[in-house]
Amino acid sequence: AAFPYANGGLFEEEIEVPRFTDEIRSLLLKNASMDFDWSMISPTIFGAVFESTLNPETRRSGGMHYTSIENIHKVIDPLFLDDLNEELSGIMKEPVIKKRRKMLAEYQDKMASLTFLDPACGSGNFLTETYLSLRRLENKVIHELQGGQVVMGEFVNPIKVSINQFYGIEINDFAVTVATTALWISEAQMMAETEQIIHQDIDFLPLKTYTNIREGNALRMEWDILDIPADIPTIHAKNTYVIFEDAPTMVNDPAFNMDEVNLVTTGMERGPKPSTKVRIHFDYIIGNPPFVGYTMQTKEQKEDLIKTCPEYGKNIDYVSAWFYKAAKLMEGTRTQAALVSTNSLIQGEQVAAVWSVLHKRFKVVINFAYRTFQWDSEASLKAHVHCVIIGFSCFDTPKEKRLFDEGQLLKVSNINDYLADAPNIFVERRKHPLSEVPTMCKGSQPTDGGNLILSSIEKKELISHHAHIDKYIRQFVGADEFINHKTRFCLWLKHANPTDLKKSEEVLRRIEKVRKFRSVSSKEATRKWSERPTLFTEDRQPDKTYIIVPSVSSERRRYVPMGFMSPDVIASNLVLIIPDATLYHFGVLESNAHMAWMRAVCGRLKSDYRYSKDIVYNNFPWPTPTDAQKSRIEQTAQAILDARAKYPDSSLADLYDPNLMPYDLLQAHRENDRAVMAAYGFSTKMSESECVAALFNLYSELTKDKK
Repeated sequence: AAFPYANGGLFEEEIEVPRFTDEIRSLLLKNASMDFDWSMISPTIFGAVFESTLNPETRRSGGMHYTSIENIHKVIDPLFLDDLNEELSGIMKEPVIKKRRKMLAEYQDKMASLTFLDPACGSGNFLTETYLSLRRLENKVIHELQGGQVVMGEFVNPIKVSINQFYGIEINDFAVTVATTALWISEAQMMAETEQIIHQDIDFLPLKTYTNIREGNALRMEWDILDIPADIPTIHAKNTYVIFEDAPTMVNDPAFNMDEVNLVTTGMERGPKPSTKVRIHFDYIIGNPPFVGYTMQTKEQKEDLIKTCPEYGKNIDYVSAWFYKAAKLMEGTRTQAALVSTNSLIQGEQVAAVWSVLHKRFKVVINFAYRTFQWDSEASLKAHVHCVIIGFSCFDTPKEKRLFDEGQLLKVSNINDYLADAPNIFVERRKHPLSEVPTMCKGSQPTDGGNLILSSIEKKELISHHAHIDKYIRQFVGADEFINHKTRFCLWLKHANPTDLKKSEEVLRRIEKVRKFRSVSSKEATRKWSERPTLFTEDRQPDKTYIIVPSVSSERRRYVPMGFMSPDVIASNLVLIIPDATLYHFGVLESNAHMAWMRAVCGRLKSDYRYSKDIVYNNFPWPTPTDAQKSRIEQTAQAILDARAKYPDSSLADLYDPNLMPYDLLQAHRENDRAVMAAYGFSTKMSESECVAALFNLYSELTKDKK
């Protein structure tokens, strides 16, 4: 009882404190004997500890990816902290002391007025690091204003930045407690630093109950409306409204007394009510919302998406709902946001489905962005995901847009929804190529339950008993077979002689199994194909040499391996094919220009490229080469094929492994890149970002007449 009350409501519910195990006891004693200073522990370590308590399934279903300090600063620095640092540096250059002190006091008041929301705050790392960053700046101000001076008279706490400026929403109850505790620890640590500056103790106990971190589903809550218990005397209230009978009353004071607010808004006698609803204005919205792809979402998560953002299309990542709710809250205000997202939100069909709504409905503008990078966290079980960071607002800021790409900062005039320095355009599904080039289509689909497909052993066995069937067996190639040099076969029974088939019991058995497999399908079209069990349900096999393109390829490869295939080789539905294609088409498709376009607009399977005809190929803006340029591309394309042919025992996976790629093959590709860039009129010194921007501009010109 002699000590100040320090838990701030953290233990208001009775809990069972677990006993220390011998291992934990030994560890604590060991740290104590080593003079380990717990007071300087990073509060963000609790995020890593919290993550380590979750099993992988909980993390996966919740889309949880916790954040390193480095990645937090990728969000908050360009959003506001860089500007605050620059502003303070400018103030410190003011030579007139009296004016500088006035500017410093105004700067401190400005920082103390800012409000922050993390609507998926987890264990509070974003809020904690943001608070620490502001307080470090404030301590610099306090050092200039009071450092080294002895304050006479009644002591006035010089600290104005408060944890009450920070708000969070989190669905996990334990994470809410962790976040609250981390902010309290941050407050104590920064207060200790301030005490060192002013050479005085600051009494901040007892802790006040801190209710700004709320537990709940952020997609089913009002982010800016808080229900404040009557026993909490003050709340940070810059631009805060008290909600009473649908008639909000604005409170302009930095902090207000709940009892007085009740009196003013209700006209009733002084006395606390059970609670008061307030609407908070936020200056900045930050965070790392959950990533859950559409196929991995629970029924409740799908319902969240539909209810929160009904204008979105289908197959949208869960994280997109936070962008929608943020934009809705920001509409008509000067609030700015920066959120982490899985890179699926800026690729493939999701771009048009999500960002067209954000632009049209809320006039969203992207102010800065980090292009795709691999996520990292401070937990031992790291999250292997590929992310982007997008800073946006519902008004156009006068500053240059900033695009961060592989450690480089590009200052650009516009950032579009593919995170390219290019016009705001949407690459939507297109049935036919934008340019005059051959048509691309999927390979042939058996829909056979595997019964028309043969391994090398099965083929050998079948022919050993029925040699006459050999003429009906063809090599069968999908993406895996093509890239990894694997061999499979299929029964290609188109125009097959029934008498030949009848002579093989094994072939008849397989045909019957195909019939049964199709007859019980849930799809009517497939059931109809049970009447023709000898045939593939989708036959797109060309009768001439064609280009084969794997539908999925590793993101480690700079070039997606493509190639020419004989019409005798049956292409499966897991590859894309281009009949009537020439060496020229092969050269352009294997160029760095086409690969840059593909990386910018394609969808992803995990982090691998998912090549599509309707998004990638049909929208690709082809060059218009001279005859000489076209001839040069044909030569460099053939050189790529010749270089591959030198390594007949190597798979394309090995040849295009960035660590194993033969130098002569790499050189052949580089020569081909130069030839294609020349055909576009592009400089060979262009970065990939600049190349993508140029292709988007060309796409914009080509589509003007086709809308």
